[in-house]
Amino acid sequence: MATRGMKGRMGGESDALSPQEAASLLAWWLDAGVDVAVAEEPRNWLAPPARAVAPSAPTHAPSPAEAPADLHALHSWLREASDLPLFRSGAARALPHGPAEAEIMLVSGLPDRDDAADGRPIGGEAWTLTTRMLAAIGFTPEQAYVASLTCFPAAGTRLADDEARRCAEQMKRHIGLVAPRRLLLLGDAPAKALLGAPMAAARGKVHRIDGVPTVATFHPRHLMQRPGDKALAWRDLLLLMSETIS
Repeated sequence: MATRGMKGRMGGESDALSPQEAASLLAWWLDAGVDVAVAEEPRNWLAPPARAVAPSAPTHAPSPAEAPADLHALHSWLREASDLPLFRSGAARALPHGPAEAEIMLVSGLPDRDDAADGRPIGGEAWTLTTRMLAAIGFTPEQAYVASLTCFPAAGTRLADDEARRCAEQMKRHIGLVAPRRLLLLGDAPAKALLGAPMAAARGKVHRIDGVPTVATFHPRHLMQRPGDKALAWRDLLLLMSETIS
């Protein structure tokens, strides 16, 4: 259970962590402003500020040609299809990874060239930071399903309207096939595509996409450039974990 893992990492039940894993996790907490293990008064670290629950985002069904029947078929299609947003012949693809019915699903924005070269939605140092974020809320990387709005890097920094619409339709189908328990949107592009609002406006609320509790926060690449925002990202993670999962 995710909550058991969280207790173990936050001072309850004991998990077996290597010195390297413990140091990595402590570094994330310190950056996020969690700088004491014991205080004079009891504190519920999982209690977020009062929040509003946003209404469900509107959904649009993808066309039959864009709707593989199951997750295995979707993965095969993403590996081979040419009818994908931003497709370029011979370009490296950042492909999703993780289990179906995952405890948490991460949806990243557009992969950068290094991510695509690694064949993953989030790669390199950004993935190292992502694993710290997951560990801070009690999850291993193997419990997370990770995908990006599109498999290909963009030439510019923004998607055209038609490309954004197609990415949103395909990702909503993708989420339905994964059936995660929680959903974390990383960066501005997923928030705009799936919630209809930029990340700055979408933060601080629990949204629902097809009934899945959803929170928007900063992409790990942003946090690497602006580590002061890690405290805000920590609040977003706690907000997501505070939501009761039936």
